[in-house]
Amino acid sequence: MKLTLRHVSIRSTNLLDTWIENQIIALKSRLQIDEANIQLTHRQECSPAYQVNVHLVTPGPDVFAEGNDHTLRAAVNKVMGQLKTKLADRATRRVSRLRSRLSAPPAKTRDR
Repeated sequence: MKLTLRHVSIRSTNLLDTWIENQIIALKSRLQIDEANIQLTHRQECSPAYQVNVHLVTPGPDVFAEGNDHTLRAAVNKVMGQLKTKLADRATRRVSRLRSRLSAPPAKTRDR
């Protein structure tokens, strides 16, 4: 997995980067992640001041999440909650699709 962490008006620290990396790595058990692009932004003129954008490149459709809050930790937690919800929804849809295929009657074919 390729992880790209971009800081905009936020100082990069090893503790912050490691914490975010561990959060993304924890999602790998639910989904194959080929690439993760994360942007952390601090906008002093706005309220809430912190914004986090995440783009996960996966074999299927990509997963996007965005969160804003007054602290960076809260913004990251919001984004991680959104990602976990989206991944759970994906799994639920996949299971229901498989169940509907198994319970559907076999297609009728014409005999010649």
